Amino acid sequence: MKFLFVVPPLTGHVNPTISVARILEARGHEVAWVAHPGKVRPLLPAGARLFSLPERVDADHAAAVRDKAATSRGAAALKFLWEDFLVPLARSMRPGVEAAVTEFAPDVMCVDQQAVAGGLVARARGLRWATLATTSAGISDPLVALPQVKRWFDDLVHGLEVEAGLPRAGELSPHLVLAFTTSALVPAPFPAHFKLVGPSIADRPETTAFPFEQLTRPCVLVSMGTVNADASGRFYGVVVEALADQPYQVILVAPPELVPSTPANFIIRAYVPQLALLSRVDAVVCHGGHNTTCEALAHGLPLVIAPIKDDQPIVADQVVAAGAGIRIKFGRVHAPELRDAVSRALTDPALHAAAVRVRDSFTAAGGATTAATHLETLGAR
Repeated sequence: MKFLFVVPPLTGHVNPTISVARILEARGHEVAWVAHPGKVRPLLPAGARLFSLPERVDADHAAAVRDKAATSRGAAALKFLWEDFLVPLARSMRPGVEAAVTEFAPDVMCVDQQAVAGGLVARARGLRWATLATTSAGISDPLVALPQVKRWFDDLVHGLEVEAGLPRAGELSPHLVLAFTTSALVPAPFPAHFKLVGPSIADRPETTAFPFEQLTRPCVLVSMGTVNADASGRFYGVVVEALADQPYQVILVAPPELVPSTPANFIIRAYVPQLALLSRVDAVVCHGGHNTTCEALAHGLPLVIAPIKDDQPIVADQVVAAGAGIRIKFGRVHAPELRDAVSRALTDPALHAAAVRVRDSFTAAGGATTAATHLETLGAR
């Protein structure tokens, strides 16, 4: 069978597709992606088939989007995400996705939840398709308690449906929703076509160099995500103040120019091979991005989470409810609080035990292997 992955130009949304695609290929299927090559091509395996979408965003608009993204919070951030980014993205992607479907003739379309154009094209063509929910917030319906906001969101998606000549149905596939999490983090009941498969992190290529020979234990990884780096200068300063000269090593993922001093117990890098590092550290400080959070928990690592925006507060609350992490305030945390939180993450047996429970649930769910099987089943219907 042929499987076409439709993804936005966002690292955390591309990465889960890679392991699933490798397994499908190993089982004899053809896979391809349709995406923006500038961001997505470097993330894909060598030789991966990519149907390229045009890079039409000019530098001034891109800068304005980055500035607004850095300063938006709460409802304003959600409004920005959809009105300024995801809806225009869907409109610009749809012709390229149409062309890719015509040329590749997929049996199944595998559509990231934020690549709305993929679902629109699949519905218009009568193709079987799956939604890939790369964040657990995407299946927990966080707007259910906010009816006016939910109505705004539903109408926004319906506007895209009207443009595509489709009736109202929403952004999720009625055939299969693959969520890269488990009930250990999202315990609510779900429809039968929702499959919680755990993180998709097996066999993902990592080529970033790192001085592994310098690592010592205990060790803490601090990463606020590539998208949030420019907005995290204050937080990096608190990290240095809080964790300098502590009796453990700190790997801080940050642009070096934003961290003018490097304490003796720190290694600072703009990019790191995260999966390889997670097997060698003892706790993680992060922003609550779903991929980093689940990758850490997949290694049984307790978390200190400082959510910034979007789905991150929801993910942070899920981790705290599971007993596997501590939530702190990104914009208000001070050095003593952060130091205490990291100390707890390293030493509290209850946090460690909860992280291990989540890890075990991820292992049992099957990850990319189970996801690939569900996609094959969909294709065989």
